Amino acid sequence: MPELLGQKSVLITGCTPGGIGHGLCHEFHKQGLHVIATARDLSVLKELAAQGMSTVQLDVTDPISIKKCHKIVTGLTGGRLDILVNNAGRTHTHPALDLDIQDVRTTFETNVFGVMAMVAGFSDLLIEAQGLVINVASLAALVPYAFGSAYCASKGAIVSYSRTLRQELRPLGVRVMVCMVGTVKSNIHNRVHRSLPENSVYQPIKEVFQKRLTFVNNNSPYDTESFSRELVANSLKKEVPWLFRSWVGRPDWFYYGGLAWLLWWGSTLFGEWVVDYVCWRMFELWKLENLRSRVEELHDEQPSKFE
Repeated sequence: MPELLGQKSVLITGCTPGGIGHGLCHEFHKQGLHVIATARDLSVLKELAAQGMSTVQLDVTDPISIKKCHKIVTGLTGGRLDILVNNAGRTHTHPALDLDIQDVRTTFETNVFGVMAMVAGFSDLLIEAQGLVINVASLAALVPYAFGSAYCASKGAIVSYSRTLRQELRPLGVRVMVCMVGTVKSNIHNRVHRSLPENSVYQPIKEVFQKRLTFVNNNSPYDTESFSRELVANSLKKEVPWLFRSWVGRPDWFYYGGLAWLLWWGSTLFGEWVVDYVCWRMFELWKLENLRSRVEELHDEQPSKFE
């Protein structure tokens, strides 16, 4: 691993090829930063290592793994970290009524508790560098993303956590940036596909659930390269007073990806009801309501056949 003391550094979690983290590694590297790429399986990072980036094994759900990573990063950077990108995440598509709570706990371990553990674990290096924390959230934190209640809840937790974290770290000179990611092409959406239980109330519209499993990669997704380019460019902008951050300088909130600005404008100009209505139509939940109405009609008609 290269020791590049004095060079601006960035540690990125979840850098498996095909995902956002991998794209961010390439873009930060292009901008001249010392990139420290991490993944649970170190072997998938060989390509990044060959390009001169540091690679470290890291499981954000394992306290021992975090401590080992901290020790290595301290040696690489001389005890400071300019940017921490909490990108590691887990998708979770399943109806709220069919959730396996242990499965939900696993999602929260990665999407929420892993982020909290990384911030706490690397806080000393971030404070030393007067650094920046970038938490990768999602539009799912703000929209009724049908069949994604567990995932939405985990990203909503990150949004609320980040807002408070920003206040707590502000007097220490550390800033917090939140990425409200829209639809972006990523292998994460192809990894874990759950199926509906046989007794699920959503079995009558199981084809709608199947479509939902690949929704992100089939609805105006931005490519990973363009997303990474925009995020890196915005994260490296100069710091300006908070009042002007929505217009110039590094933003506290970064909306980007398919449907991102459409959601922002729709909710800002018209309110939550518009988002609810659009999602209701987009995810075709009205089909279940129509089926239920038809079943009730048949039930009401049935007695007359025996009179």
